[in-house]
Amino acid sequence: MADTPYARYPSLSGKVVLITGGASGIGAEMVRAFAGQGAKPAFLDFDDAGGRAVAAETGAMFVPCDLRDIAALRAAIATVAGALGPVQVLVNNAARDDRHGLETVEPDYWDERMATNLRHMFFCAQAVAPAMRAAKAGSIINMGSVSWMGGQGGMPAYTTAKSAVRGLTRGLARDLGVDGIRVNEVVPGWVFTERQEQLWATPEAVAKHLEGQCLKRKVMPPDIARMVLWLAADDSAMVTSQYFVVDGGKI
Repeated sequence: MADTPYARYPSLSGKVVLITGGASGIGAEMVRAFAGQGAKPAFLDFDDAGGRAVAAETGAMFVPCDLRDIAALRAAIATVAGALGPVQVLVNNAARDDRHGLETVEPDYWDERMATNLRHMFFCAQAVAPAMRAAKAGSIINMGSVSWMGGQGGMPAYTTAKSAVRGLTRGLARDLGVDGIRVNEVVPGWVFTERQEQLWATPEAVAKHLEGQCLKRKVMPPDIARMVLWLAADDSAMVTSQYFVVDGGKI
């Protein structure tokens, strides 16, 4: 971080930060960003190989966990707190934007999509809230998506879950604000992670997408991580119940 032109946040130094879905993509970039700020990041993911690689690179604590299993999720958060101390910043990042057609969705798949993209956010917040309340401070950052805002089709369960992140964020902000805990949402546009490049970023699709952006370059994981750092830091001390779109001006 010292070699970049971007901000350094003294208030993040030494803070215990928990990131879900930190083994790849945007989540891995967040782990790197918080480690570069001198924070104490920990992350959860079911990708054991990817998680070990990011942990080795950054020195962050990795706890393998399937976030769809709430008992395992609670145990993993307790493990982090036991090793590093109470969680002071929570980044609810984990999600998966698998495409699916309207006619293919059955109840079991719908429920699994909610568990993958929404349910764990609430239970992570529930798990870290008591320690944040005791400290009268904390920052929870939920990751949304512009997909539902732009009326994107082809994944109705995903867009439903991501639209609900707005309601979850505002409700938690009201419930937790009395104890000094801030809750905000970061809404990425199309972020060109390795997965996105492999699956959907054809030259034609990228050109069409950039044509609709005000800023004519790809949104990359560090662009999202830098917004998350600001919301985690004391620099945003009076910011809560808000959403921040980082999409190059597409929506």
